[in-house]
Amino acid sequence: VERVWTPLSEMSPALVRTVVASEDASYCSHWGVDLQEIRAAIARADDEIEEARGASTIPMQVAKNLFLWPGRSFIRKGLELPLTLWLDLVLSKRRLLEIYLNIAEWGPDGEFGVEAGARRAFKTSAGDVTAAQAALLAVMLPNPHRRDAGRPSPGVRRLAARLQDRTVQEGPEIVACLGLR
Repeated sequence: VERVWTPLSEMSPALVRTVVASEDASYCSHWGVDLQEIRAAIARADDEIEEARGASTIPMQVAKNLFLWPGRSFIRKGLELPLTLWLDLVLSKRRLLEIYLNIAEWGPDGEFGVEAGARRAFKTSAGDVTAAQAALLAVMLPNPHRRDAGRPSPGVRRLAARLQDRTVQEGPEIVACLGLR
């Protein structure tokens, strides 16, 4: 499947809302870094005696994917923070999300970009993805090599159903800053 850049305006609004609900529910209300989520991730790590995880915002993921290397290290995180703040300052929320959706890995075979992910998983365009398909795509984003939206395990289906419910509960306000139709 070939990578094709897809403008945000040509993506399914359900897909956009679902990814924001899944990856960064406070997207419209922070300046690139969600301090409340970072505090919660640190608390979870203290409780579980493991590395802090789950606090990367969409702008942080864009900074990492565009300018830095994969993996976890304090050095990378230290470089990621100023890059994230800079990106959030110079780019609109709409543009940042469009970049994220087009550079993220969306499939187990190295599919990059939302269009390639939708075509591989469902043989449809990113603009025609249904709410159920959007939830399946979104839950595989944290680990596209172990979760397959096109052939979801029962666990992935459960995660997607919960995400779909949460997206409905959040409502369209979750992406109000994007001016979606």
